[in-house]
Amino acid sequence: MNAWLETALHDVAADATALRTVFPGVGRRVGRGPSDVPGRTVDDLARVELLKAAPGAAAEMPDLYRHGDAAEKRAVLFGLSVVDIGDAGVELVADALRTNDPRLVTAAMGEYAATHLGDAAYRHGVLKCVFMGIPLAGVAGLDRRTDEELLRMMRSFAAERAAAGREVPADLRTLLNEQDG
Repeated sequence: MNAWLETALHDVAADATALRTVFPGVGRRVGRGPSDVPGRTVDDLARVELLKAAPGAAAEMPDLYRHGDAAEKRAVLFGLSVVDIGDAGVELVADALRTNDPRLVTAAMGEYAATHLGDAAYRHGVLKCVFMGIPLAGVAGLDRRTDEELLRMMRSFAAERAAAGREVPADLRTLLNEQDG
């Protein structure tokens, strides 16, 4: 761990409002490259550690998301699964699912979404992932949240793609074959 991050962790542990000043500079201080966690960058991991270290992070997260760039928003979305923010994070997930940024949509469909989104919103998120070409392996809770309505939606999507002569994503075919099998 670098010295800057150690100091930042100490600062946010003492005062969660310090997140407002340290969060934007994380990428410059720790780097933005890939990490050893698939789908996460070094700055993603550092920002999530900062959120975990700050006792009042839940109160800061909505503003960090609203005022952050895409990397900061992604880290807040990842942080929803490790900071007890209650239902306040649902609005952030819904906002991310309205974007066309696959990085935000992927981050939004983490464990927080799997446990906090209503059925319709969760189905919408899964379908958006399929539509955007985001691998279903990255969608948390799919094994326990797949229901008949989601399968109906996925079958319709696959049928429309096939009728248009377009390829049906392999992971969607696999999911449907497992369920229909």
